Amino acid sequence: MSLWSFLTRAPAAPAPSHPAPDAAAIAADQNQSLLASLLAMAWVVEARDPYTGGHLWRVSRYAALLCEQAGSAKSVCARVAIGAFLHDLGKVGIPDAVLRKPGPLSEEEYAVIRTHPDVGARLLAGHPLAGWALQAVHTHHERLDGQGYPCGLAGDDIPYAGRVVALCDAFDAMTSTRPYRAGMPVETALERITSGLGTQWDAALGRSFVALGSEGLLDHIAGHSDDGIPLQQCLMCGPTLVVRREQRAGQTVYCRNCGGEHRLQAASPGADGPALQAVPTGGRGTAADLEPLADMALIERFVRDSAAQALA
Repeated sequence: MSLWSFLTRAPAAPAPSHPAPDAAAIAADQNQSLLASLLAMAWVVEARDPYTGGHLWRVSRYAALLCEQAGSAKSVCARVAIGAFLHDLGKVGIPDAVLRKPGPLSEEEYAVIRTHPDVGARLLAGHPLAGWALQAVHTHHERLDGQGYPCGLAGDDIPYAGRVVALCDAFDAMTSTRPYRAGMPVETALERITSGLGTQWDAALGRSFVALGSEGLLDHIAGHSDDGIPLQQCLMCGPTLVVRREQRAGQTVYCRNCGGEHRLQAASPGADGPALQAVPTGGRGTAADLEPLADMALIERFVRDSAAQALA
């Protein structure tokens, strides 16, 4: 019996006090569970790279804003945002020596990195929700001039989701700190985007994105790992500390790069910056402390917000 037949078959004799569950509600719950599992896997993949804390969340938020600014339907915006959250799924196949390299990549290492869109597409192949994310995962490194990868697509041959995520991914890379360079100011990154319109990035989408930036509507995302939660500084490594919304004073966070331990303290009343400040303790995290774990609370919020709209 097919899944749809199972979900929609009539019950033999439902008791009055226990009405038959609604098939559409069951299917929606199943989709939400499937989506949450995919997002959790993508999150753990991201956590292998200590300098990308919050990258998937930021790219997804940028993508949702850009689609809305461009006038896309809510269902389209939601699905593109989901694809943006999953866009680096294929990096599960990239060796740590390449993914965590603290400097520019060699040509051979860059060739390895370039495999991740194909790997991600293969991972999604056959998944019930592949249609929500496959285009973003597979085409987010294509360029308008045909010089991208993995397929060398050009112009409108690049799916809409790929064009959106390509732009948002590049902007986040520019504004994020890496071991070998500091992140650019938002204004500088927007200038880079403008200079690449029509060659690297879609011109119409790029103008919409720059308009968002000019209005200050990207500032609450850049340098953050959740709404209202900025990345914090490890004294050794820079902005690598991710504080989760549910964490409280007295709890610890760890730098994913050097393993340094930090304790969260409530900021002084009236002080600028986050409500909780990460203060180094001088200790180091154990292997268990540094184990990559998905922020399931954030993922559940994302699923609640996005899945219903994606299904619309």
